Amino acid sequence: MSLPTEGRPIATAVDLDITLRAPVAEDGPAVTALIANCPPLDPNSAYCNLLQCSHFADTAIAATAADGQLLGFISGYRIPARPDTLFVWQVAVSSAARGQGLGRRMLRGLIERLHGDGIRFVETTITADNDASWALFRGFARSVGADIAESTQFDRERHFNGQHASEQLLRIGPITGPLNAPT
Repeated sequence: MSLPTEGRPIATAVDLDITLRAPVAEDGPAVTALIANCPPLDPNSAYCNLLQCSHFADTAIAATAADGQLLGFISGYRIPARPDTLFVWQVAVSSAARGQGLGRRMLRGLIERLHGDGIRFVETTITADNDASWALFRGFARSVGADIAESTQFDRERHFNGQHASEQLLRIGPITGPLNAPT
């Protein structure tokens, strides 16, 4: 991901023509750079990001500017034992596009694409201090009129040996209403 250099104005998502699309393997390096610049996201290996952009492209979405710059990325996968459930792994939005609703647009676009293919629930895990993610997913649930259930998925001591904050599971659904309404 390249950001404008000093002296040039920063383009915002409002200024940019944004395309939402399934990722391709060639997006892997840009995804790796984007995630590295989006704390508090946990970094993944470059290989993991390549797999997300290729093997899991059907359950991921990329947002690019007209010049091809990657502005946002959501990775996810169907939970094997529950194929009606999309687990959203990470949501990353470039600093140049934050505050413009791009995360919401990407999430809605991804769910619209998968809803006709049987996705009725969305799950994700969020640490208690990630206010942006809480707002994104709670807002999405409200916009589609879906229930939210919250529980601890991975406990700091039990699962992370005290090395990572607890991850709270959000389960949204069932998603039954129209998804083409504005958010």
